[in-house]
Amino acid sequence: MRTTLNISMPPLQKKNVDRMIKDYNYTSASEFFRDAVRALEEDKLIKDIMESEKEFAVGKGKRLHSLKDLM
Repeated sequence: MRTTLNISMPPLQKKNVDRMIKDYNYTSASEFFRDAVRALEEDKLIKDIMESEKEFAVGKGKRLHSLKDLM
């Protein structure tokens, strides 16, 4: 199920979005924004994983052998 979201933006930003929709062959503004949100979610996940790896490398992590180790 989908829901509708209305957004507002300055005219120049709307013009840039319209250009990117055309340049990247999106079929709609909805498709463009869904893809943008997915990319941001993926970027956040990658950053979180990298931060966890850094913490683990300096000994701040705990190796889990099973899900029971989380409790």
